[in-house]
Amino acid sequence: MRPRFEKVAIVGVGLIGGSLGMILKREGVARHVVGIGRSLENLQLALSRGAIDSYEGDPSRVMPDAELVILATPVESYASHVRSWGKLLKPETIVTDVGSVKGQLVEHLESLLPPSVRFVGGHPIAGKEQTGVGAGSPELFRGALCILTPTARTDPSALQTVETLWQIAGSTIVILDPFLHDWVLGAVSHLPHIVAFALMTALEAVQQRRPDTGDLLQYAGGGLRDTTRIAGSSPEMWRDILLWNRENVLALLEAYECELQKFKRLLANGDAAGLEREITRARDLRRRLP
Repeated sequence: MRPRFEKVAIVGVGLIGGSLGMILKREGVARHVVGIGRSLENLQLALSRGAIDSYEGDPSRVMPDAELVILATPVESYASHVRSWGKLLKPETIVTDVGSVKGQLVEHLESLLPPSVRFVGGHPIAGKEQTGVGAGSPELFRGALCILTPTARTDPSALQTVETLWQIAGSTIVILDPFLHDWVLGAVSHLPHIVAFALMTALEAVQQRRPDTGDLLQYAGGGLRDTTRIAGSSPEMWRDILLWNRENVLALLEAYECELQKFKRLLANGDAAGLEREITRARDLRRRLP
């Protein structure tokens, strides 16, 4: 059954929140979408882009009437947001999120919200290196995965509603345990972001060793651009993601360091056959990507 909400509140109208607002309005899922955020300029842009119908700086004026609340701010801010307006929500209100970490965060949010409020953890695997509602699009989630992370406390009907919302957005739904989600996404998303961040800062360090090269980046081709595209992501957002998932990410970094050390040994030994073997293995694994 297609859901219909009188009022939806989107807390954080950036790339993800703004794109969701565009979809909710285009598909007639929400009669009125209210944006909540810190930046008046961004909220006005969201209004002009058709992502929201109105905006409000004071959540207490919105939350008592909201039927659906979407958390789309940096994950570290979730708890402070929920503490400020969670008790204002009416029974049966659905709260969901788009954060890249779940696990302990989901448990924490469930403990902060009133028992009558229904929380469903969500994570759309979609995005761009650009941030902000200006880069938003109602097509952002089409063909993308969206992971939902129910717990023993999750209301089945709320889960079904959120699943339907993401299907309307064009996403394919995957259900995962919140803690398994953090291990999986640590491997395929959080670790690659650190690799991209570290590669860019390593190039800066390399340039300082040989200042006679000038700006190294002027020589960059498609390989560096492709490898480091995600290094253009939001520092605030990724700071919080990495800290919330730090135990998994630290373990995954150790695995990555082992692979780097392997390549270092092969190079030091001039092992051409070994290098070819590892590069072939990497190529074959890369071809398995959907």
